[in-house]
Amino acid sequence: MKRIIVGISGASAVNLGFRFLEILPLEIEKYCVISKRAKEVLKKENQAIPQEVPNTIYLEDLDLGACIASGSFICESMVVIPCSQNTLAKIAYGISDTLITRAASVMIKERRNLLLAPREMPFSTIALENMAKLSQIGIIIAPPIFGYYAGSSLKEIENLVLGKWCDILGIPYAYKRWGEGGLEESLKEQR
Repeated sequence: MKRIIVGISGASAVNLGFRFLEILPLEIEKYCVISKRAKEVLKKENQAIPQEVPNTIYLEDLDLGACIASGSFICESMVVIPCSQNTLAKIAYGISDTLITRAASVMIKERRNLLLAPREMPFSTIALENMAKLSQIGIIIAPPIFGYYAGSSLKEIENLVLGKWCDILGIPYAYKRWGEGGLEESLKEQR
């Protein structure tokens, strides 16, 4: 993988989008779009936008003329972590009024990898229908669902979710997997 777009929309757990961006290998060129609402959620969750991540280009969500808004921009994958229900609905119905939703629309039309991490509970019937509609055309729906076998700390549990997303996209990332003795074994197996 050479390039990835990371959209961070306005749902709780905005920090997961930033953690995903931070764990990506340095050789991957990253394009990050943070929605206005995501910035508001960060404040409510008493967090700040992390320092800039190396090899990352930050784009404004209202810049519909940005390079990632075009199908001629070659990018292997895009993720929206977290994916708000508003963003999910817009993507499901082809509404491209922000850079995140426009880039997602491009990924769909170009038949490239698109992973959405909806962050809501419980899911409404409308949200489930939107997810099913997108899944039927090959979009990966991967909400941040925790596996408690990963450990007892929030960071360990988040690492499991990050690892699952990386697995889906074919990005190497060491994390504690089911039935493994720990992270040390995972790292040994990857060598």
